[in-house]
Amino acid sequence: MEVILKPHEMNVLLQAKYNVTAFFYDILDYPWERIYKQWRPGLVGDLRGKVLEAGIGTGRNLEFYHQDIDLVGIDLSKHMLHRAGKRISKSRCKVRLINEDATAMQSIGSNEYDWVFSTFMCCVMPDEIQQLAIRQFSRILKSNGRFRVLEMVFSKNRQIRKRQELFASFVEKVYGARFDRNTLNHIEQSSHLKITSTSFLKDDTYLLIEGVRV
Repeated sequence: MEVILKPHEMNVLLQAKYNVTAFFYDILDYPWERIYKQWRPGLVGDLRGKVLEAGIGTGRNLEFYHQDIDLVGIDLSKHMLHRAGKRISKSRCKVRLINEDATAMQSIGSNEYDWVFSTFMCCVMPDEIQQLAIRQFSRILKSNGRFRVLEMVFSKNRQIRKRQELFASFVEKVYGARFDRNTLNHIEQSSHLKITSTSFLKDDTYLLIEGVRV
């Protein structure tokens, strides 16, 4: 019999997973971080104003933010935030870290942010709660506020797809992430978020989605 979990129950499972994964996250992520570090300056370097990074993780982006930013970073896992806190000294901007659920953002005010930025958060979320996070993006952004979301998707290239399928079970078990999430579709269906561009940072697997709140 299929067990159907409620959104809260899904978040509890994710939180528990990352409270463990946090202790070795950076070590596991090292092979990929050699690539990601080249992208980070371009992903956040042009952001200005009041910025919310959803799923800040261990704070890998902190050192690349411009000094003229008021940054709030949220994450579901206190242990991930603890590690992010150790990287605040590398940041040039004002930083506040909050243990917060991206699907609810109860401590985050509406219409306050110039930017919402996220890397590899939505692909961790089952579709049922991913839609809740996207609604929060639209709620907290100012009118004409911008969003930038980086996600992983399955490649249409047969050889690349085979490699992804080899890692798929490991990625889901450790990170909760999947390559078949429908992030792009969910954003397209939002009545308040308009996609202005999509592009791939590498092959057709690292999808960058950018847009504006209308």
